[in-house]
Amino acid sequence: MSGAYPGAIPSPNIWDFPEIYEVENRAVDPDRVIEAAIAELVAESRAGLLGGDTTWGHVLDVGCGNGFHLPRLAEVAERVTGVEPRASLAAAAQHRTRHLSNVTIRQGVAQDLPVPSGSVDLAHARWAYFFGPGCEPGLREIDRVVRRGGLAVFLDHDSTRSELGRWFTDGLALDGIPRDVGAYERFWVRHGFARRSLDIRWQFENAEDLAAVLRIEFPAETVLRALAEIGDRLELQAAVNLWFRRY
Repeated sequence: MSGAYPGAIPSPNIWDFPEIYEVENRAVDPDRVIEAAIAELVAESRAGLLGGDTTWGHVLDVGCGNGFHLPRLAEVAERVTGVEPRASLAAAAQHRTRHLSNVTIRQGVAQDLPVPSGSVDLAHARWAYFFGPGCEPGLREIDRVVRRGGLAVFLDHDSTRSELGRWFTDGLALDGIPRDVGAYERFWVRHGFARRSLDIRWQFENAEDLAAVLRIEFPAETVLRALAEIGDRLELQAAVNLWFRRY
């Protein structure tokens, strides 16, 4: 795809359907359960600092997409760097944050982060790059850029729980992709990460938006089964893994 940083791994949902992915972002976790869990981890990690400083410092958002989460991160961080491999999405993130003086957008990839070593207090990624085995180059970069006393948090779907988890597993099977949950979990533990399991909901404004989001995330067969199961509901139940490591 044109406009992609060398070495980027294409993301078929947000790269191909950015407008629909924006709808998805607005639907996910309206109760901000994920943000509260990350804030708790940050507070725990920084509680021992002089004066009990619990500010978020320098936050790195890996795979920031069109910058949906950057304004919220900017509210609690001293400064935020969003890294995105797709040029059009990086430009959209720049436009979204143009009035925020503490946000910088850089084009780059997880395996070659454009920030100095030991410069990051919180590395943050949501469904961007960190999906277990194969992500070692990105994790090595996280090790390089996060300073001592810092924190890394990565969000991923929990395919063992919730209706969205079932559809995720079903979609992988239809695409011929094996999902070895045990190997996936061992990967994270081997790299020094622990997990917090979170239950969240996705809330849509209308059925058309819900169906459009499912279509960019799952194979057609899975979408048909999911829509039949949902009926006229506009709320979906989801489970996520919040993998974290303190440095």
